[in-house]
Amino acid sequence: MNPFTLFDWLSRWIVTNLFGLSVESHFGASLQFFFYDVPKVMLLLLVISFTVGTLQTWLQPENVRRWLGGRRNFFGNILTAGVGIFTPFCSCSAVPLFIGFLKGGVPLGVTFSYLIAAPMVNEVAMALLWGLFGFKVTAIYVAFGVTLAIIGGITIGLLRLEKWVEPFIWEIQASFDDADSSAANPGIPLRVRMREGWKSSREIFKTVWPYIVGGIGVGAGIHGYVPQDLIVRWAGPRNPFAVPIAVMIGVPLYANVAGVLPITEALVNKGLPLGTVLSFTMAVTALSLPEMIILRKVLRPRLLGTFIALMTAGIIGVGYLFNALMR
Repeated sequence: MNPFTLFDWLSRWIVTNLFGLSVESHFGASLQFFFYDVPKVMLLLLVISFTVGTLQTWLQPENVRRWLGGRRNFFGNILTAGVGIFTPFCSCSAVPLFIGFLKGGVPLGVTFSYLIAAPMVNEVAMALLWGLFGFKVTAIYVAFGVTLAIIGGITIGLLRLEKWVEPFIWEIQASFDDADSSAANPGIPLRVRMREGWKSSREIFKTVWPYIVGGIGVGAGIHGYVPQDLIVRWAGPRNPFAVPIAVMIGVPLYANVAGVLPITEALVNKGLPLGTVLSFTMAVTALSLPEMIILRKVLRPRLLGTFIALMTAGIIGVGYLFNALMR
């Protein structure tokens, strides 16, 4: 018996035997959704974050900055978008990472490829997507997210918008909280790298578990109580404006990918097209209002507006394309 089958059986047993409810009732369906998703998502998060955390011992921030320094557009955009997959991004790290990359000689457009990829395509996103929707959807989502990051960064690079970065970026010395450089030594024993991976996994888990539980709680409520017909009427496949509506709803919200993906699952279960829901997810994680406020510290309004416009157009395009491919 695989663990997911066990979680499904256990969640149904809890609802029917401990709570005395039917899984077909509104409250019973919500509880079953919650008790099934929480252990499933937590297990996937631990396994994948441990694997990526171990790999990250070969990818130290200062080494990445030196490696990317002087890289030109196109090839550099591809590299930084790939780096974004292995470096979890949160709003609190936006300013120092952005400053560090620019001060290290990384071109503006190349840096933006990282800025776009990291919040949408990281190990937390991959773990949750894989658990909720399977490998195919995860692979397509990652491909779209990385492609969007590369194209967005290349576009900003070609527009030569360095003059719209706040002047203090070029005047101050970037500060890094560098990890122990010995971790990047290729001769370090694997057991030490695995210990670092477990440490990284624990730190990620402690940071995101409340968002996961909260997101699954909201998703459980949607799953059990929100009428499917109502959602499909406003954002279903028959509404040609469903994707931009989903993006506009997602932008003002504040949630990381761990909190929003369980809600994504519930919306898909209610009948919304997957591309529409993933556009909502991308908007919440990559265009949230709090993150834009933080980025305003380093970007002048014109550059921030250009970034938002490019991301909005790209996310809407991804949503329509995803819907077309998943029919």
